[in-house]
Amino acid sequence: MLERETLRRIRRIQIRTRVILESGIGGAYHAVFKGRGMEFAEVREYEPGDDPRTIDWNVTARRGSPYVKKYVEERDLTLLLLVDVSGSLAFGSQFIAKRDFAAELCAVLAFSAVANQDRVGAVLFSDRVERYVPPARGRDHALRIVRDLLAFEPQGRGTDLTGALRFTRGVMRRRGIVALVSDFQAEGYERALGILSRRHDVVALHLQDPHEAELPDVGLVALLDPETGQRRVVDLGNPEVRRLLAPASRDRARDVFRRTQVDALNLSTGASYEGPLRQFFAARERRR
Repeated sequence: MLERETLRRIRRIQIRTRVILESGIGGAYHAVFKGRGMEFAEVREYEPGDDPRTIDWNVTARRGSPYVKKYVEERDLTLLLLVDVSGSLAFGSQFIAKRDFAAELCAVLAFSAVANQDRVGAVLFSDRVERYVPPARGRDHALRIVRDLLAFEPQGRGTDLTGALRFTRGVMRRRGIVALVSDFQAEGYERALGILSRRHDVVALHLQDPHEAELPDVGLVALLDPETGQRRVVDLGNPEVRRLLAPASRDRARDVFRRTQVDALNLSTGASYEGPLRQFFAARERRR
């Protein structure tokens, strides 16, 4: 049984994502992630403006008037949400924790996939694979994934990104789409990411809290590492301390994405993801 607060959060995400999808994100998803080709659907009478190359001459000869072949996109795509649920995703300095931000972002992608008749699944990982939801179609299935993202309590606190990428390679037998959602506070995952991206269309969504990018000048602060449990007191009034503590994960991840040729989008939990996601999809469509 889900807690009442979790149910309210799911309902809020449903309403929010419905508005976003109606604004055109679902269509942008369809345009960016193409199917495997075109398949024949039917023939119909020729209309002015139709491409003459699509005329079906056999049907035209039998019926005495021109008919054209109609094709539809053969999608049959699978979207796998590879989502970090490690301890660092519980951090949130302002309105929303990174994990809640990730849940809403994944909901938009999942419902976009459902709207386009694609299958959607999920892998939740920390320092281990916490949960695997096999891909399936349908709104109820997408809601189950959103529920897991909000309510599931992971056993681990660390981040094993390499292990999660290897697991994904094992369960994704046919070419599909992998949306990797993480703050990428990990190392040594470049080779596994490169291997996965050679077979699948991998998109990296890099989440960061505003105070992770720029630590505030607030003097003495007690810090807790959510992944290791280590505590220490530091002086954030010292510019050199702030520089040393600022995480290098963003620059490191950017270099990895460039070398593995993985499209990546940096997202701040202090701002809406809707505009950056729409621009990201548009840029990918232009390149294709």
